[in-house]
Amino acid sequence: MAITRRAVLKSLLAAGVGGIGGGGAYGYLYGRHALEVTRATVPVAGLPRALGGLTVGLLTDVHRSRWVSHDDVAHAVTALMSQRPDLIVLGGDYVSWQDKDFIEPSAEALAPLSAPNGVFAILGNHDDDHRTPAALEKRGVQVLKDARTRLTIRNETLELVGIRFWTKRQIEIAELTRDAIGTTVLLAHDPRRITEAAALNVPLVLSGHTHGGQVVLPVLGAIAAQKFPVAAGLARRDRTTMFVSRGVGTIYVPVRINCPPEVAVLTLTTA
Repeated sequence: MAITRRAVLKSLLAAGVGGIGGGGAYGYLYGRHALEVTRATVPVAGLPRALGGLTVGLLTDVHRSRWVSHDDVAHAVTALMSQRPDLIVLGGDYVSWQDKDFIEPSAEALAPLSAPNGVFAILGNHDDDHRTPAALEKRGVQVLKDARTRLTIRNETLELVGIRFWTKRQIEIAELTRDAIGTTVLLAHDPRRITEAAALNVPLVLSGHTHGGQVVLPVLGAIAAQKFPVAAGLARRDRTTMFVSRGVGTIYVPVRINCPPEVAVLTLTTA
């Protein structure tokens, strides 16, 4: 029997739908829970030799909700604490859509986090400006809401500058970095802030927001993250290095495909 073009297209369509359905089930039942610990060496321009080897734990995009359980977040916390980082950064989006019912549960799940040089947090686009910072600070987390804090580690100075998602203009970020001494690290939920950081000669940016694309398709890649400088991992612009974490939770659909959740442990090194 002759094989027509229409028959071929129908077969391909059926296979595609079946593949997507199967992939969606896998991403829902397993993929979104398959947490990884990502370890990366991050070169930082001008980093003092004494700070070489400093480890920073990055946990972001929790999105605590009916789809992201306490156990999901607790598992990420346990995984990060097992790595014993020197410093911990929380990258924003602790709930979805500012859902007040999950703000306290999210903060409670994150409460066991601790590090010798402190735990610091910024706000994402899903976080409100009041309840979320209060819930985190009640658990010993210092929230940097368009603010800067100065740390002394190994007799060297590290400046952490944390901005809200809605703080985007270079002039606003410049005001926060002005007169900083030592090495400045910009904590920005949105990785697009690498543009402003590079213009201001900030050597390191830590971000999330992209979820790594959350669904990464063969050939097409991370479609949902195409507008960002990088979907996940390291990026470089001029003398600025950025690391973007895939995060822990999910948004829009409770599925991860070819993009497992992660906590990241970053080892700083002199560039």
